[in-house]
Amino acid sequence: MDQNAYLEETEMLDFSAPLIADLAHWKKWLALPEAERAGAIYDFVRNDIAFGYNSGDTLTASEVLADGYGQCNTKGTLLMALLRKGGIPCRFHGFTIYKELQAGAIPPLLQRIAPDEIIHSWVEAFVNGKWIKLEGFIIDEVYMKAVQRRFSGSKGTFKGYGIATKDLQNPQVKWTGGDTFIQKEGIAQDFGIYDRPEDFYGRFGSNLSGIKKWAYKLVLRHWMNWNVERIRSGH
Repeated sequence: MDQNAYLEETEMLDFSAPLIADLAHWKKWLALPEAERAGAIYDFVRNDIAFGYNSGDTLTASEVLADGYGQCNTKGTLLMALLRKGGIPCRFHGFTIYKELQAGAIPPLLQRIAPDEIIHSWVEAFVNGKWIKLEGFIIDEVYMKAVQRRFSGSKGTFKGYGIATKDLQNPQVKWTGGDTFIQKEGIAQDFGIYDRPEDFYGRFGSNLSGIKKWAYKLVLRHWMNWNVERIRSGH
């Protein structure tokens, strides 16, 4: 396999940015064996970067790191940049998900005006000679536990609060060296694999445009993040 395309730095995957370079040096990820290195990076993005809504899908990795929070697409950008910084080949897999799985995380009024299908992605990393699918990093552990407590009696497939999983109490999110998922059960369309996130967004765009995009960036996402923090704190 020619790994060059999967290790490339891009405008969005700006792993030479001081914020990312300093983080990788401080964490000493490069000193770890490959699978352990990938797992440490995965766990960092999953739990040190909280679930939340950024100003847009096409932020650079360093901008996501500076925010300290993100959703599937933005946390995925950061994960890709850190994996490539760590010498681990990775690629982008684009989808849409049905908006219903965002119910609860998004206030009801905003749920009604959201598009029926929302741009979604996960990261695929080449670790120990095989490609693994990584989606479980989207929801941080504190938020996850709050939802699990709220729906402690849930059995079977659960969809809502930014989650779509076959088993809410035992979701496939922990790093084991294999696939991880947390929204897979809500996938609507599969748009395939891309070397760079820019290629996907250049073709499919992002979730909002025009006045909705402006309103989301300046006002609505702050309301959404306030609601996410209420859930995380158990309210």
